[in-house]
Amino acid sequence: MDAYKALAISYDRLTSDVDYAGIIDFYNQIMQRENVKPRTAVDLACGTGSVAILLAKQGLQVTAVDLSEEMLTVAWQKASVLEKPPVFIRQPLEKLQLPHGVDLAVCALDSLDYITNPEDCARAIKRIYKALNPGGIFIFDVNTPEKLRAMDSQVFLDEDDDIYCVWRGEFDAQSNICAYGMDLFQREGDRWYRSFEEHKEYAYSRDQLTGYLLDAGFSHIAVYGDQRLDAPKPEDQRIYFKARKGKRK
Repeated sequence: MDAYKALAISYDRLTSDVDYAGIIDFYNQIMQRENVKPRTAVDLACGTGSVAILLAKQGLQVTAVDLSEEMLTVAWQKASVLEKPPVFIRQPLEKLQLPHGVDLAVCALDSLDYITNPEDCARAIKRIYKALNPGGIFIFDVNTPEKLRAMDSQVFLDEDDDIYCVWRGEFDAQSNICAYGMDLFQREGDRWYRSFEEHKEYAYSRDQLTGYLLDAGFSHIAVYGDQRLDAPKPEDQRIYFKARKGKRK
């Protein structure tokens, strides 16, 4: 089964510990340091729209892009109460095409790692560069290769009263991909329904992603620790990238 197909309706409940407000605050810290005041934004691989909704609440005109129809459906339902909700588009990032340029592009929660073909990842970054207005900024995070390698043979469990999710990670050194099969049990009334999904993430290195950014034309590239405006530390399991598109001369 495709990733995030059955999981979509339970995703927010299983990730209730994610500090989306903290992610937005860190974006704002970076933009303040860069003296960027965006009016338009795109949330790439937006999932259930939590980041896109918070950006819209800040007054930005937001476009949100994801490949999963099920996740986009949940996102649209959540955002429908907003006066100016994001515009949701179903697209793969390597074929990204927006109706207008944007000042800010963000990609949260290691979503770029889900592009498991490095050539497609490089294409996606080039498409993101093209989508940005001159002077625009791209901010994203990835899991470190060390974190993904350490997930090999690890078993994880998430649950609440109506959802039970167990998954096991397997890292393949030859493909450089961490795959985790996810057994999902969801209650509907008095019955439980079981489904299975397989998720895969590519272990992109810092140098690899920096090279893709440079090849796409980005400049002013910086790499930060996990929601810290300083360099990553060895113990960081997630790192952030910031890159700028040059201004018109």
